[in-house]
Amino acid sequence: MSTFEEPISVEATETEPRNRLQVGDTFALEIESIAHGGHFIARKDGQVIFVRHAIPGEKVEVIVTATSSKLVRADVIKVLEASPFRVTAPCSYARPDGCGGCDFQHIDINHQRTLKAAVITEQFQRVGKLDLTALGITVEVEGVLPSTGLDWRTRMDFAIGVNGHIGFYKSRSKEVIEISDCLLAVEEMGIPALATRTWQGDARIEAAVSNAGEVNISRGGRSISGPTQLHETVLNHTLTVSPQSFWQAHRSAPETLTTRALAALELKKGATVCDLYGGVGLFSIALADAVGPTGKVHLVESDRRAISDAGHIFAKVSQVQIHSGTVESHIAKLKKIDAILLDPPRTGAGELVIETILKMEHRPARIVYVSCDPASLARDAKYLTDGGYVLEDVVGFDLFPMTAHVETIARFSLPKD
Repeated sequence: MSTFEEPISVEATETEPRNRLQVGDTFALEIESIAHGGHFIARKDGQVIFVRHAIPGEKVEVIVTATSSKLVRADVIKVLEASPFRVTAPCSYARPDGCGGCDFQHIDINHQRTLKAAVITEQFQRVGKLDLTALGITVEVEGVLPSTGLDWRTRMDFAIGVNGHIGFYKSRSKEVIEISDCLLAVEEMGIPALATRTWQGDARIEAAVSNAGEVNISRGGRSISGPTQLHETVLNHTLTVSPQSFWQAHRSAPETLTTRALAALELKKGATVCDLYGGVGLFSIALADAVGPTGKVHLVESDRRAISDAGHIFAKVSQVQIHSGTVESHIAKLKKIDAILLDPPRTGAGELVIETILKMEHRPARIVYVSCDPASLARDAKYLTDGGYVLEDVVGFDLFPMTAHVETIARFSLPKD
């Protein structure tokens, strides 16, 4: 819940600082822009400072929380001139010394999306060397229900604090902030009840809620309450999924991403398509419908639990072929692929996988890339466009509201003759 990404939006230093800053220093700053990873950029005496809990355009007082040879980090301790987009955070734990899971609760929900669109555009420019504006692409981050940005998360992991209660880590810290509730979680998860319990040991608690209302609580990868199989219904298909298998956390994400990915692929009946990093088969079940019984879907996944789930899901779906192993080990063996759907982990597909796709004897005419990290997407977009593909569209989805994370779908096609 409180994973951290190094900000890579700007060079860490511009000139040699006149006065090296120390942890605990306080001073006023003007916030310039947003950085990738939930931070905001300011400058003092030639040093770039990455600030949490700010908004571009504000004047704030900050305290330095960390320094290194490359960068300085700080937290807002007082807002001197507030942005018109600043709101009161709905959660008492969303504060500089509180839970590190939410980066943006102090920002109006619509403005959060504007900032995320700016991050996507900036990452394509900086990391991918791709000017989206010059390509005729204007990035928008679309909102999904619930419109409040709360009550959406169906999968959560909890750390155990010093008093034996569940909680989340502070930003860039192993200190656990124990909680009584989390406003991002769906109500069915029952966090207040979990929070009253005293847990022995430090093994993490995992909670999963299906859209059928089933609730599973696991610890150390083993179910301790609730059904050991969850039923998720997406586009008229019900998938049976292990609670420990990866599933999109936002309650609206499975249908939102599946619908938009299918539209971007524009598949015809009888087509052959690859679902790379396919997991349990969220996309594959819809791809099978799109290509029909005369088509073929190659699902490639390395996680054993996901492969097991997929095996049961597609036992009677003849056009889906499951490949267990790494993407790079299987993709080169597949022939006459019409389209590829990529949905890699946060680290992205990477150069090896993209190079393997580019070396295919029969290059797929279209690649649709679903990403939860704009930096790795931008990097891989550079590989694909250098390899001859045309970037046609980029759209974001606010499937991690109140946090710095954003889901993005990019479409690439071979040039038309």
